[in-house]
Amino acid sequence: MTDDKITTVELGNGGPQVGVQGLGCMGMSEFYGDTDEAAARETLETALAAGVTLFDTADIYGSGANETFLAPFVGAHRDEITLATKFAIERRDDDPHYRAVRNDPAYIRKAVEDSLRRLDTDVIDLYYMHRRDPAVPLAESVGAMAELVRQGKVKQLGLSEVTGAELREAYAVHPIAALQSEWSLFSRDVELSAVPAAVELGVTLVPYSPLGRGFLTGAFTDAAKELSEGDFRKYQPRFTGDNAKKNAALLEPVHKIAAAHGASAAQVALAWVQQRAQVHGLTVVPIPGTRKSSRLLENLAATRLTLTGGELAQLEPIAGQVAGDRYPDMSSTATARE
Repeated sequence: MTDDKITTVELGNGGPQVGVQGLGCMGMSEFYGDTDEAAARETLETALAAGVTLFDTADIYGSGANETFLAPFVGAHRDEITLATKFAIERRDDDPHYRAVRNDPAYIRKAVEDSLRRLDTDVIDLYYMHRRDPAVPLAESVGAMAELVRQGKVKQLGLSEVTGAELREAYAVHPIAALQSEWSLFSRDVELSAVPAAVELGVTLVPYSPLGRGFLTGAFTDAAKELSEGDFRKYQPRFTGDNAKKNAALLEPVHKIAAAHGASAAQVALAWVQQRAQVHGLTVVPIPGTRKSSRLLENLAATRLTLTGGELAQLEPIAGQVAGDRYPDMSSTATARE
């Protein structure tokens, strides 16, 4: 990693310039075991200094705690960053396992006010619908989101885990700046219909979990045995039991390519995602999450790593051989509606 900042790209059509890699902040508050708040705050500052400007959170992360955690950083750097948050997944304090998807306009209006309050800001730069409820007409949901833009509470709109058809339908109501979906060497469902639609519309792709929730880095090989209580990866089909063994074996070419470049497996996996921009002809801003400055700088170095055509060919078959679904319950994903 040099002292130079990462390059920038335009977010959506006519949107702000953002660093070509963003930062997912979810793990700073929940889902990946215990966290060190001081180290996480240091990571935020390190990211900004290195040219990261897109910071991603959601109201579900820690039931609002992640937004509250980010508020001081947002306040200190409001004009330097592009702040993204999301609505749609409802939780209950009295039931830690409860999840419901809400896309109705009344819920959207309440959710944005709650996020603005927790983030201690007057405007959200990029506001995503986190998950799609097919029972609510998309025009109603996006129409309510568009009203937030007109009111000055939100600058740009985004969607997460939608199909290409849904992206086109939403865009007809109001321009969509970004589509956030899982995209990695292990997860390429998004290429079926969403990527072509994004190319057609000029929508930026924001891949989440570009490191396969850490599995692609080689940090663990069996989540059930190696990860701490409170880490949700212990319950994901790809990362436990026979599936984990099969999937770990798929990483052999990743490690081989990493060795050839003097790079890490994480950097190869991220470089692959970054190069989807050239492969498909669209803007791609992955948001790997980390709580450590050292890992952040390692991830950012991937923006300067270019894989050869032969190396891309070696990596091409991996996704088709992955064992297990992305989630225990796939019903809320775009894949379930393709």
